Amino acid sequence: MKRKPGEPIYLTRHMLGLILALLASLLLPFLYHRYIETLSFPARFSAGLLIAVGGAIALYFVYRSSAQNEP
Repeated sequence: MKRKPGEPIYLTRHMLGLILALLASLLLPFLYHRYIETLSFPARFSAGLLIAVGGAIALYFVYRSSAQNEP
């Protein structure tokens, strides 16, 4: 598969960070609900959404300089 000109080249660490952010947004509220205290669905949904947004912002700032554009 050929990339379009100017499309960024994503490295393995970018994909691992993305997978970690995605899993954290799903698993952290679930594990809290299961082992610490019962949470309602809206609380779990809100926590997952906040974790996902925080992870996305963190990934943007951490990896924006290392995503290379193909000429």
